[in-house]
Amino acid sequence: MDFKVLYDKAHDAGMAAAKDAVPAPMFINGYAPVMDGVCGFAWVHFKGNTAFGRWAKKVGVAKKAYPTGLMIWVGDFNQSMDRKAAYAGAFATVLRAEGVDAYARSRMD
Repeated sequence: MDFKVLYDKAHDAGMAAAKDAVPAPMFINGYAPVMDGVCGFAWVHFKGNTAFGRWAKKVGVAKKAYPTGLMIWVGDFNQSMDRKAAYAGAFATVLRAEGVDAYARSRMD
């Protein structure tokens, strides 16, 4: 399997999902609404002892995850947790469809 092609396919799916995401605006008393929604983080988590994991670490697209495995960090989309989570979800879905045991993770800041 060509992991670069798989990665690019997953990235394209993630970008499309993030673009199509409609975050729920965040409202804070005394401030204008934040249309990108709540602030947060997202990443794609997968095992490091697989062919895809070894490739992803070797080419620098993945780094160690806590407490085990590897992750691909979602650094785009400013602070929007909703857009980052949409990207991670679509990315992980493409990986799983090709047999990579991957999961999207996110948390609010």
